[in-house]
Amino acid sequence: MPERRYVADALRAETVGGVLLLIAAVAALLWANIPALSESYVALRDHHIGPAALGLDLSLQHWAADGLLAVFFFVAGIELKRELVAGDLRDPKAAALPVIAAVCGMAVPALVYTLVNTAGGGSLAGWAVPTATDIAFALAVLAVIGTSLPSALRAFLLTLAVVDDLFAIIIIAVFFTSEISFPQLGGALAGLVLFWFLLRKGVRGWYVYVPLALVVWGLMYNSGVHATIAGVAMGLMLRCHRHEGEAQSPGEHIEHLVRPLSAGLAVPLFALFSAGVPLSDDALAEVFTRPETLGVVLGLVVGKTVGIFGGTWLAARFTKAELNEDLAWPDVFAVASLAGIGFTVSLLIGELAFADDPLLTDEIKAAVLLGSLVAAVLACVLLKLRDRKYRALTAEEDRDEDQDGIPDIYEEHNPEYHLRMARIHEEKAAEHRRRAEAAAGSRTGGGRPA
Repeated sequence: MPERRYVADALRAETVGGVLLLIAAVAALLWANIPALSESYVALRDHHIGPAALGLDLSLQHWAADGLLAVFFFVAGIELKRELVAGDLRDPKAAALPVIAAVCGMAVPALVYTLVNTAGGGSLAGWAVPTATDIAFALAVLAVIGTSLPSALRAFLLTLAVVDDLFAIIIIAVFFTSEISFPQLGGALAGLVLFWFLLRKGVRGWYVYVPLALVVWGLMYNSGVHATIAGVAMGLMLRCHRHEGEAQSPGEHIEHLVRPLSAGLAVPLFALFSAGVPLSDDALAEVFTRPETLGVVLGLVVGKTVGIFGGTWLAARFTKAELNEDLAWPDVFAVASLAGIGFTVSLLIGELAFADDPLLTDEIKAAVLLGSLVAAVLACVLLKLRDRKYRALTAEEDRDEDQDGIPDIYEEHNPEYHLRMARIHEEKAAEHRRRAEAAAGSRTGGGRPA
């Protein structure tokens, strides 16, 4: 249907996905902080549904975090696979800077959080909260603000964010898996092997893969390993290089189909059920006085910027890695501040890190929201300044005053160009002299125009 195709294409746009995510977050905050509505929000968020016999009697908040985000990480897995086989990560020289930037952009925020909480006597359990970058929000802001920025800047941010997602997945799998049930984990791995085998044999049909994916997800959840890992694993298994005669690889085709579901439903619903935290004056004050929350804010705003920019500069200075010739260091600094938007995955890690302390979990979420907001505002200012500069450069490169179809900047060493411009300026000067004489004559003739 044309209408369905129109909606799906809109949801694939980065700006639309970012706007829906923002709307969901704002709606959650309003719903949770309006006294007449707050109780209904908590009741809906904590409402349990699902088959208890299968260990899946979960609250809606858990379904969003463990189930719907698996779709988001499935798409992230496909993006990572595509970058590895056909994108910037395929070429070690091109991938070196954004990969180093991503690693430093996770290490420094964790260090900032650790230092703040060591000095303030806070809990170190949330060290991973400020390490993540929200790829949907960051790319949406860049798409809206940076209309004239070089395309290499988006490629740098996308590669950085994909690597960031990979390490966030590893952090979730390694540090937030408490007790492992090996029978269920073995069943999930067997399901993944079957998934891979069917892909290798070229078996087609959603009715084969969707039920299998649900079984793998359920077993992974009950194994104790975070269920989003199942989504990443299946995304990485898809083939993302094209065979001869193929318009799209299977990975590209499935990503094209699933992305609207991820951007239009999975991520906004996760934000709706996770971002609704009470924001009283006392709660906002606690963000800057409690070491755990202050560490998150400083990690996102300061740690991300310093880590990404510093890591990129050091790599370019002391290794053979080189910054793309289309980029300048102020561009990298602006993108580094943009990477401080740690919304989706940071909220998820915050829930996992402080699962035993609901009050602190809400305060950590408030810190994530505030830190992401500050980083977004700072990045918007910096990107707008850079966009204005590139827009002026573009206008200068496109200027064609002699209207010969060739931009003037490419004719600076052409004598005929300068002769044409001299004639144009002489004609303009003659026209202005005629107007000056006519203006003088009209003044002497009674002060009214002739």
